[in-house]
Amino acid sequence: MIIASNFKMNHTRKSTQEFLDKLSTVSTEHTIRVYPPCTALCANPIVGAQNGYPAVEGSYTAEIGLRQISEFGIDKILLGHSERRQFGESQEFIARKFDFYKNENFEIMYCIGEPLEVRKQSKEAVIAYLKQQLQGIDLEYERLIIAYEPVWAIGTGVSATIEEIRSTHDALRELTNKALLYGGSVKLENIAQICAIDNVDGCLIGTASWDVDNFIEMIKRV
Repeated sequence: MIIASNFKMNHTRKSTQEFLDKLSTVSTEHTIRVYPPCTALCANPIVGAQNGYPAVEGSYTAEIGLRQISEFGIDKILLGHSERRQFGESQEFIARKFDFYKNENFEIMYCIGEPLEVRKQSKEAVIAYLKQQLQGIDLEYERLIIAYEPVWAIGTGVSATIEEIRSTHDALRELTNKALLYGGSVKLENIAQICAIDNVDGCLIGTASWDVDNFIEMIKRV
């Protein structure tokens, strides 16, 4: 299982280091990933960047590129998150970023997910929507991880039902054999049940993972 924490715009350098120090005392068979904000990136084998511009460096105000990420020896990145898409990132631009970091041999956690109005239509509408978010993405890339995060479940406290997760992951499995994670209001109370679903290979966790003790307990429950 892959258990990942997305800090989003939370934690500082100091609190991130304290988080990682405590996490390092945990023995687990699972693959752990932590994505802190760019101001808290550090040289740690489980740390990845939340974002990256598709360039080594350049005149891209407020962005972070390969040179800055690689300074820490980081070769992992999160791309396609719905919050980045809501900021205006198009599928074409996300695919450009994917290709850039793929060519740099990064492990890519690639996020997809539908809004509530699509979910309300039908399962077929959901899969069609997710396929659009996979356009231009090499689904055979060796270091690809896909995180399915329904937009309506992110930060709302409302997770998709077990059947919704199962049916969506089953459909995604027909498209790729890469690891499929679920994200969207994953918490201590439901993580074990979610990870027990066929074709769920772990979870990408937001709010519930920001407290290191809670995150550690979630890892133990999987």
